[in-house]
Amino acid sequence: MATVLGSGSWGTTFAQVLCDAGTPAVMWARTADVADSITVGHENPEFLPGIALPTSLTATTDPAAALAGADLVVFAVPAQALRSCLSVWGPLIPPGALLVSLMKGIERGTCKRMSEVIMEVLGVPPARVAIVSGPNLAREIAERQFAATVVACSDEQSARLLQQSCHTPYFRPYWNTDVTGCELGGTVKNIIALAVGIATALGQGDNTKATLITRGLAEMARLGAAMGADPRTFAGLAGMGDLVATCSSPLSRNRTFGERLGQGMTVAQVQAVTSQTAEGVTSYAPVLELARKHGVEMPITEVVAAVITGDLPVGDAGKVLASRSAKPEWYGA
Repeated sequence: MATVLGSGSWGTTFAQVLCDAGTPAVMWARTADVADSITVGHENPEFLPGIALPTSLTATTDPAAALAGADLVVFAVPAQALRSCLSVWGPLIPPGALLVSLMKGIERGTCKRMSEVIMEVLGVPPARVAIVSGPNLAREIAERQFAATVVACSDEQSARLLQQSCHTPYFRPYWNTDVTGCELGGTVKNIIALAVGIATALGQGDNTKATLITRGLAEMARLGAAMGADPRTFAGLAGMGDLVATCSSPLSRNRTFGERLGQGMTVAQVQAVTSQTAEGVTSYAPVLELARKHGVEMPITEVVAAVITGDLPVGDAGKVLASRSAKPEWYGA
């Protein structure tokens, strides 16, 4: 049995995938209204309006009830809230359960990846912690449009177990053991999507967007190489695949956030009208800390950071990037 802790769009969608794969699932929701809507109405109207969820999927606001008997525990909360949530949920998690992160972010203050936070707080070995990454636009998957993803764990057997638990005719998971690379891909792509959103709002065309995507991939790969990731990961679903989807789709919350910044809104103004977390807005700072620690250049990430902090007018972002000195295409990795 699987437990999904979190009832946002991706958590709800992954719970649907588990049920469709034959893995019984129960969700924990923060509010009774959402839990009742999922259990009784078979819909999450707040995050996935109009999507008919499996009748076998139930939800509760009681984490102990949700976790009872679970052998697969899936975390689907904002990255910066994970540590505090784990301190509450930890004693309730059944011993031996495989712990799965759906989150794509880096923790502020510690610069830890989500799998590292789980291992640290819960005191579990790497073989018990897995992650899901790749092109995961929730609405499309909830509509059962075909998609592929990566499930990664340092232990191949655990990765294969998770693969089997979420494999459906419309959702095809590939297993991988490069957790570091998959998590970095899922994090950095959000920051690059902010840049693409800004460029879109400023009227830049497809050449500019393609440049940001491919040079963003280079930033991702440089950081990954410095941190010991497998370079092949960034050419796959958790790297290029997720990057293309997040930068190209209007369903992408990070790209949409970037567009609003490009239209002249402040971060606070965008957050006020945004119902879901854009992880790139909170992860850019720890990503830059990691880059500086490892001596890696990430100019697009630097520019996005300067726009978010208000140190760079949004209209000058392109000029700053274009004014950099000429370089070979491949360097620093």
